[in-house]
Amino acid sequence: MLPAIAADPSGAETLKENPEAPVDFVWVLVCGFLVMFMQPGFAMLEAGFARAKNVANVMMKNLMDFAVGSLAFFAVGYALLMGDSFHLLFGTTGFFLSGDAYDVNTLMLWFFMLVFAATAATIVSGAIAERPKFSTYLIYSAAVTAIIYPIYGHWLWGGGWLSSADFMTELGGGYGALDFAGSGVVHALGGYVALAACLLIGPRIGKYDEFGNPRPIPGHSLAFAVIGTFILWFGWFGFNPGSTLSAHELRISVIAVNTNLAAAAGAVTAMLITWKKLGKPDVGMTCNGAIGGLVAITAPCAWVQPWAAVVIGIVAGFIACYGYWWLERRGIDDVVGAVPVHGFNGTWGLIALGLFADGTYGVYTTDGPLVTGLLYGNAGFFICQVISAIVNFAWAFGTGLILFYILKKTIGLRVSPEEELLGLDISEHAAIAYPDFVYAESARGIVIKPRR
Repeated sequence: MLPAIAADPSGAETLKENPEAPVDFVWVLVCGFLVMFMQPGFAMLEAGFARAKNVANVMMKNLMDFAVGSLAFFAVGYALLMGDSFHLLFGTTGFFLSGDAYDVNTLMLWFFMLVFAATAATIVSGAIAERPKFSTYLIYSAAVTAIIYPIYGHWLWGGGWLSSADFMTELGGGYGALDFAGSGVVHALGGYVALAACLLIGPRIGKYDEFGNPRPIPGHSLAFAVIGTFILWFGWFGFNPGSTLSAHELRISVIAVNTNLAAAAGAVTAMLITWKKLGKPDVGMTCNGAIGGLVAITAPCAWVQPWAAVVIGIVAGFIACYGYWWLERRGIDDVVGAVPVHGFNGTWGLIALGLFADGTYGVYTTDGPLVTGLLYGNAGFFICQVISAIVNFAWAFGTGLILFYILKKTIGLRVSPEEELLGLDISEHAAIAYPDFVYAESARGIVIKPRR
């Protein structure tokens, strides 16, 4: 991380102290811009998997994820994430970016952490698409970026207990739990909050027949879904290499290659699985395989060899496919497959780091101690990663259940059945994404009352 000089809003003192600082500033900010560009990627992917009558609502949610999230992270989230630690639990300084936080170094880091927070928030949007009240969704977005993401993030990235407590660093061999760019902090957290939301909001009308068997509800544009996947894949080259927070860490080339290989392996694996199971290669599931590979490599990307990245991506492709089908058979209607892609594969990424770290890179630096996993003789670090994965699920799923249960019992989670059948574009926004089209959606002769 760049050396922080308190209260340097002009950057003059930072430049005097470190003449090479501009290179790192440009690197981190450009990578942050790439991650921000993942927001339209998520919007396109989700819109593609949704029906035409809900596309404006999908786009509006993704737009406001970033807008509401920016303000919530400015006011509260960054301080809880990166402020001075209170007993290794949460940060206590930097609220509203005031005081010493008015500093070029801090604001650079704030922006980079913001785009990660927005990514965590937007994951839930796709899982519960076509059902939630827009007003409820805004409250959820603020809660995730202000509280849920920052507190768990502090435990790993802000000097909190998972990374820095004495018992964790002793167990790991000089370092505690790690997560290079957010398999757990961003993706698994968003995925397991999405799981809680799916359980409480219930399936879409018509998703299951009278015997409880799932029915396919095709999205309106596979073209959107594939374009969104490409945008996300591209943006991930800011997500992972940018997490060095320095252009002087030449490990960025390894990180970029590992990121790409895991995505490619996940896509090919998902394609082959669906080809074998369905008789034809499935486009949507192949997209999810690629994203699953990206999610899984995000934690270990700096610490593993390219062959391990391919293995991680292959496993991620299996998880993306079979995880989705497993949830679907249990009545969990996840429109885009966010829970297996981000939740399950985020957990796999944390575990994979504990397995495959090869001891050629340290903790965000070439200096020691070098990070090694179970396959290279460090069972203690593997246990640290298992602990982190368990805590991640408990925190994300637990806080997600509490948040959505409160919202359900107060202002309500879901639109009425009539509004759902009409489409959220009209019922929530009085708008139509495709005004030149005439379309109608029947209830398919099934009367199913969604859980409220």
